[in-house]
Amino acid sequence: MKAESQLKQDIEEVILSEEHIAARVREIAAQITRDYAGKEFVMVGVLNGAAIFYINLIMELDIPLEMNFIRVSSYGAGTKSSGNVRMLYDLEADIAGKDVLIVEDIVDSGNTLCALKELFQKRGAKSVRCCCLLDKKERREAPIEADYVGFDVPDKFLVGYGLDYAGKYRNLKFVGTLKPEIYRV
Repeated sequence: MKAESQLKQDIEEVILSEEHIAARVREIAAQITRDYAGKEFVMVGVLNGAAIFYINLIMELDIPLEMNFIRVSSYGAGTKSSGNVRMLYDLEADIAGKDVLIVEDIVDSGNTLCALKELFQKRGAKSVRCCCLLDKKERREAPIEADYVGFDVPDKFLVGYGLDYAGKYRNLKFVGTLKPEIYRV
């Protein structure tokens, strides 16, 4: 608890509480369970940010699925996407002929999601859909929308529940904004 308390002192505002997130994860999982029942289904978690959401979502699903991960980067240590999506760790699964659900922490510019969707379609996925915890529509650059959205959020830099700033704050159980003095250069 001491580590979280140290991190909490850097938080300006809690946007989504732990309880609010957990309730919405259960709702999304119920919808995914209905939509993917009877399908050959691969859930692809986008590391590192989506790891917490991905695991909590899987724990609420009541259908067979194949777990897999991919790691891409478009941020580095900054607070805005560079627009350049780099592959750091590729899938281990063959997705040809399978229904794929990409699980993202946040969709803002949409560049990463667009690149992944195109890549998986080229690899022969039967379908490619996306589930994100947070959707920051104001920042959209690419013409893409998530199929399952936890929450629409304001155009603020958010941390917690998997989202980080310079590798920190992912382990907060809520989503919040940092005090500006923390990330001002």
